[in-house]
Amino acid sequence: MCDESRTDTVPGLPGVGRGAARRAGRPDEARRAVRRAVAERCRALHRPCDADALSDALLVVSELTTNAILHGGGITDFRVDVVGPDVRVSVSDRSDALPAVAEPVDPQGRQRLGGRGWPIVCRLARDVHVSGLPSGGKCITALVPLL
Repeated sequence: MCDESRTDTVPGLPGVGRGAARRAGRPDEARRAVRRAVAERCRALHRPCDADALSDALLVVSELTTNAILHGGGITDFRVDVVGPDVRVSVSDRSDALPAVAEPVDPQGRQRLGGRGWPIVCRLARDVHVSGLPSGGKCITALVPLL
């Protein structure tokens, strides 16, 4: 999805059937949910969590939730699940608009603030999928490696 401008309309949230719906109306709540899910998995495997990989997952969830608030009319659903060596986060919002990369400079040559979140998500995630929701809005699901 990061290299394309398309979206699929599917019923429900894509690929998050086993995901734990967590209350996350703000980026800090979403980060806490990801930390909890990853820590639970590391405890179950009896090994330490990779701090750099966790940081990547936290940055991805921060960008997705912040963008849902700033550009998508708010977070309507949030799910997190650790699947094998990856953490999967899904953030839904009210907007049908696809994520976009903003040019770093405006037409007058001034540096723009923001516009870097989507490229960060695309760089850190192993897979990103954007799905249109039947009731309107979209769900962005990102799979971030933990190893």
